[in-house]
Amino acid sequence: MPRGPRAGPRDRPPRFRDLPPLDEAALERLALRYVEKFATSRGKLADYLRRKLRERGGAGDAAAIAERMAERGYVDDDAYAEARARGLARKGLGARRVTQDLRQAGIDEDGIARATGEASPLDAALAFARRKRIGPFARNVPDPKTREKQIAALVRAGHPYPLARGIADLPPGADPAALAED
Repeated sequence: MPRGPRAGPRDRPPRFRDLPPLDEAALERLALRYVEKFATSRGKLADYLRRKLRERGGAGDAAAIAERMAERGYVDDDAYAEARARGLARKGLGARRVTQDLRQAGIDEDGIARATGEASPLDAALAFARRKRIGPFARNVPDPKTREKQIAALVRAGHPYPLARGIADLPPGADPAALAED
């Protein structure tokens, strides 16, 4: 399927060929429908609207519509960032991964700092270790190769290497509170 400046209406996917191009009012209706269904940030809403404009064609300012939705109170970046950060921390993701996710959602640095400020790195790492049965939550002592894989999984989840190594080094059934004292 050709793309780029020469791509015409017949080059769009078949499901969009019969739909009329989007105008400002249709774009605003799409935005309302989106914020009705999903918690989102201004950045994610603007990206969604830009994608719809690419798919169906038409004209409109996606960023301006996202800004209007925020002014009306339909989109709240701070509330979205806090809820998203709490949810990712409960899943066991570290500060680095949470920050990366919030940046991807278009949250500014101040909003990221407010959302991740109170999160405990140890609690998030232990939640991940519990979910993946690493260290004190394992059934048995892992062999060295498995231990290295467990450390790598913790680091990929956004946790610092020393914390990941400390958790993976704990024997099964050990009290992880010893890590908090370090």
